Amino acid sequence: MSTDHTVFDSEHLIEKLQIFRIHGKDKHGNKILRIIGKFLPARNLSAQVLKKYLEERVYPRLAKKRFAILYIHTGVQRSENFVGISALRSIYDAIPSNVKENLKAVYFVHPGLQARLFLATVGRLFFHGGLYGKLRYVSRLDYLWEHVRRNEIEIPEFVIDHDEDLEFRPMMDYGLESDHPRVYGAPSLDSPAVSMYSMRCIS
Repeated sequence: MSTDHTVFDSEHLIEKLQIFRIHGKDKHGNKILRIIGKFLPARNLSAQVLKKYLEERVYPRLAKKRFAILYIHTGVQRSENFVGISALRSIYDAIPSNVKENLKAVYFVHPGLQARLFLATVGRLFFHGGLYGKLRYVSRLDYLWEHVRRNEIEIPEFVIDHDEDLEFRPMMDYGLESDHPRVYGAPSLDSPAVSMYSMRCIS
C-alpha cells in the first residue's frame, strides 16, 4: 500500500471518528474546537498525519477567529490514545502563530489526577507561549456550562455517564477508586506503588 493511500485512510479515519469538530460557542463568543481524546487511535496515527490533517482541515477554519478548545479527556488510556510527549510537542509547535494568538481558553474536561500532575510539573515549560495560563480544568459537566453554551455543544453519552459516576464516587477524580463497573466502592488496585509524579501515564 502506498504512503499516500495510507495517509488518506488515516485522515478519513480521523474525519469519521469526529475527533476534531468545530461547533458551538463559549459564553465569551469564542468558537469551540471540540477534541475527544478517547476517539484518538494514537497507535495507528503518526504525528505527521495528525499535523497534516490539522493544517488542511482545522487551522484554515480558525485562522481569523477567536476560539477555545474543549478537550474531553474522559476514558483516555495512555496505551491507546496518547501520541507521546515528543509527538504532542511537535504538533503544538506546528500550530500557526495566528491560530495560537486567537486561542483564548482550553477547557479540559475530566482531567484525572495523572493528567493534572503531568501538566503541573511540565506544562509551563512544555506549552510555551502562554497556553498553560489559558488552561481551565473542568471536573464536572455542570462546571462546563458556566463557560460554554450548553445547547450548542454535543457531548458523547459515555462522557455524561462518567460524569454521573463521578457525582456518586468522587474519589475517582484522584485515582483512589476504580472506574470498573463491577467494583463500585472498592479501592483501586491498579498500581498504588507508582509515584504520583510519574510521567509515564497521562490518563
